[in-house]
Amino acid sequence: MEHSKRIGFLSFGAWHPIGGLTRTGSDALGQTVELAVAAEEIGIDGAFVRVHHFARQLSSPFPLLAAIGVRTSRIEIGTGVIDMRYENPLYMAEEAAAADLLAGGRLQLGVSRGSPEPAWHGAEAFGYSLDREQTREKTALFRAAIAGAGVVHADAGGRPGEAMLAVQPHSPGLADRIWWGSGTRQSAVWAGEQGLNLMSSTLLLEDTQVPFDQLQAEQIALFREAWTNAGRRETARVHQPQCHANHLRPRPSAVRRRRKRGSGRLARRRHQSIRTQLFRTARPDRRRARPRRRRSGRRHHPAHGTEPARCRLQRSDA
Repeated sequence: MEHSKRIGFLSFGAWHPIGGLTRTGSDALGQTVELAVAAEEIGIDGAFVRVHHFARQLSSPFPLLAAIGVRTSRIEIGTGVIDMRYENPLYMAEEAAAADLLAGGRLQLGVSRGSPEPAWHGAEAFGYSLDREQTREKTALFRAAIAGAGVVHADAGGRPGEAMLAVQPHSPGLADRIWWGSGTRQSAVWAGEQGLNLMSSTLLLEDTQVPFDQLQAEQIALFREAWTNAGRRETARVHQPQCHANHLRPRPSAVRRRRKRGSGRLARRRHQSIRTQLFRTARPDRRRARPRRRRSGRRHHPAHGTEPARCRLQRSDA
């Protein structure tokens, strides 16, 4: 069976005070919005952001998703993933509905237990329990709230009444656009049984002595089977991430500024050292060969020293 495919990007939104073009949280947020706008212009289908706490990364997704939503008109926007340990499910339902309405119903929210955080008992610092089972309980309450179900009794003169109140605002269809971040085959089956779309991971938490692509394919097949066995007629959706490392050269203007500050000689030495290491990696049979300086002052590099090393590094990065 053929499945339609779409392509999107996932951004960590990291910033670093020293070096680079993203030095502050303001830079990261603004650039993420501009990245989503540019992605939509060239035909990309989705713009997703990671959510990490206690780190120089994106941590509060809904204001950011709302900003992207009002600047774009077509692209799907979402998270991969929101750690439910850190969330109040009812307040999160209000924020998610508001952001989805501003975006015209384009949110695709990935939720899960989340990845390891740098903080010790970080969720507890936020005032929440560390119990793993509560992650799924919170998810169930969140889904009920965004579906428009009553989640709290009305006040009837100082006592709980029979009427049940729903959180507001309500965004129709958002409940069908929730994804579960899965790192195992078992949790993928659970997601299919619950009617949650699947966000597979670049890291699976089990080893069955088969290559990663085969294990991930098995995970997705089990999810689709569980989805079908639950009697769901709509098509199950799967998010399958791939990591790509881009190595960008510094801008010529930045290089000139460094050289004006007197660091040009150090940069040239470092470049020479890297070139030598690459040559040795690419040609292990000629480890003793070193770049030699000609009398004319030009630097000579042995043939075939760069291209094989570049290919080797690409394979190791993939």
